[in-house]
Amino acid sequence: MLNHGDSADNLPGAAQLFSALGDPVRLAIVARLCKDGPLPTIELKQCAEGVSRQGVTKHLHVLEDVGLVDSDRIGRDRQWRLRAQQLAIVRTYLDWISAQWDQRLERLTEFVENDA
Repeated sequence: MLNHGDSADNLPGAAQLFSALGDPVRLAIVARLCKDGPLPTIELKQCAEGVSRQGVTKHLHVLEDVGLVDSDRIGRDRQWRLRAQQLAIVRTYLDWISAQWDQRLERLTEFVENDA
């Protein structure tokens, strides 16, 4: 797990996670799984208006490839579930970025106040 003092260089997998989440359909799928828990492909299709079932399946496989979701076959469909530990990596990275900005803003505030 990343500590706030670590550099962004220590997060090689984070770029892949952000890339996968950068697509609106995939982000909607992840949000739906966060909200409703494990769901079959057919229900996740509702997150993607205008996208075919095959298209949704391709999006799910992208999410699966980066470890954000996994699935079990149930009959002819798959039940997809979120892997929350992968989202923790995203959260940790965003926390690290936030801490970096907070430090920079504090230094800027000190500079402005001391220069005035």
